[in-house]
Amino acid sequence: MTLALIGLLGGLITGISPCILPVLPVIFLSGGAQSARGTADVPAAGRWRPYLVIAGLVVSFSVFTLVGSLLLALLGLPQDVLRWAGIVVLVLIGVGLIVPRFEELLEKPFSWIPRKNVGTEQGGFPLGLALGAVYVPCAGPVLAAITVAGSTGRIGVETVVLTVSFAIGAALPLLVFALAGRRVAERVKTFRKHQKGIRITGGVVMIALAVGLVFNLPQLLQRLVPDYTSAFQQELADSEEVTRALDLGGLVNDENAKLDECTNGAAELESCGTAPSIKGIQQWFNTEAGAPVDLAELRGQVVLVDFWAYSCINCQRSIPHVVAWDEAYRDAGLAVVGIHSPEYAFEKEPRNVEAGISAFGIDYPVGLDNSLSTWTNYRNRYWPAHYLIDAEGVVRHISFGEGNYAATEALIRELLEDADPAVALPPVTEQADDTPEAGSTTPETFLGTTKRQNFGGAEPYRRATIEFAFPGDLVADSFALDGAWALDTQSISPSADDARVRLDYTASEVRMVLGGEGTIVVDDGEERRAIAISGVPRSYELVKTDAAASGTITVTVSPGVDAYSFTFG
Repeated sequence: MTLALIGLLGGLITGISPCILPVLPVIFLSGGAQSARGTADVPAAGRWRPYLVIAGLVVSFSVFTLVGSLLLALLGLPQDVLRWAGIVVLVLIGVGLIVPRFEELLEKPFSWIPRKNVGTEQGGFPLGLALGAVYVPCAGPVLAAITVAGSTGRIGVETVVLTVSFAIGAALPLLVFALAGRRVAERVKTFRKHQKGIRITGGVVMIALAVGLVFNLPQLLQRLVPDYTSAFQQELADSEEVTRALDLGGLVNDENAKLDECTNGAAELESCGTAPSIKGIQQWFNTEAGAPVDLAELRGQVVLVDFWAYSCINCQRSIPHVVAWDEAYRDAGLAVVGIHSPEYAFEKEPRNVEAGISAFGIDYPVGLDNSLSTWTNYRNRYWPAHYLIDAEGVVRHISFGEGNYAATEALIRELLEDADPAVALPPVTEQADDTPEAGSTTPETFLGTTKRQNFGGAEPYRRATIEFAFPGDLVADSFALDGAWALDTQSISPSADDARVRLDYTASEVRMVLGGEGTIVVDDGEERRAIAISGVPRSYELVKTDAAASGTITVTVSPGVDAYSFTFG
């Protein structure tokens, strides 16, 4: 019941947010006005049309959100195939509204539904199914919990209840809008007299929505309209009761329920239950014959579990400390276990991860957690994250993000002495802490369309090949493109020899995650230098100074190179 109420509330907030605006014209005309009384064109069964549209949306959104990703992965299909199928159906229904005979052909597959109950001749349910496939709600804590559950296959009664209640909550304002559209059509004489025109207009609007979705125009609209529901979403996210119920990092189970009893970055040892097991690992590196690591078999040793991803700049600064601890304390009884949990699709490739392991000089075991099974079993949310486990298998310390290295090392030493009072510990490691001061550097900047941040150009930023031009002024901490670029969901690549990216930054170090084969030329206004790019995606250094400073660089990227992100130190 608690999850149902939280899902309903989260859905209602989403249902009145700016992300709902693109579908309102379709709901108003095709879901509401088209079912108005007072015309022979609307049979009695057509009165159910608004409810059918909303029912179809709830069903398809719930199913696609929870099992769509898993289903497509099993079938080997692209993850956006459902969205494209929904867009195609929208176009077909739109054409059907303009050409009634075409609509009859479309509705034949649904002829098994009793017409006296649902009025399939009005096309409501198929329209709702299509809208549910293309509808992208604004992100929030409830949707985040649903997405994690769906993407990891951890689907139970609780997640189904949460998903359905969220979908119903988001759909209720749409139903009100559809019924309002019908009411307006019944009261305004012009609507009653021109039902055929309403059908045709509804069809045109539906096709326009489909075209807009192809070019990501709804996202542009949402950026232009202030998010007047953000305060409500934030209050929901900040609520301890809601966070506990949703367990945003993963599902609460008997293994991980006590992890909340540890304080992030505590200076003293705490106790937060037996360490959750390591599960769902696709492949192990640095173990004999790829043998799996079982925490139960490490009892008697102090264990450090490190969650990381090889292209994550925060992890790149953290890994040297973990490597130093492994080298210094392995003989004293410390066992380090790395859990590589990917943030990018290319980080799921074993050969890429193996190259990253080699580049960082990692000798301890690393598990490839591509399904995020161990990540969710620890209810983790951060790159990097350190879980320190004592010789009895109890989690005694948790540290999220960069920093806190001195405290973590002191606690490692304390646990090693507790496990073996006679142990001879080496001197404290002298690894420099390069963690930037919070807010002192430009935030990590992703270039792919799905995670794009800090774009300072005027052009639409969508999955297509687009001709860009640098703006006259580039705002601080942003990037812009020039020339022809092919934009994809996770990376961008030049379509011409003169393609450039310009970046305004504040940092002592600027790096760029790049892959493929080719060359980049970095121009900071004083000198130009070329960097050869070859192989799997990894991080390349562009700027390195002794202290943080502000500047602008222009990077010319040759065809054949894929650019993923800028990271800063």
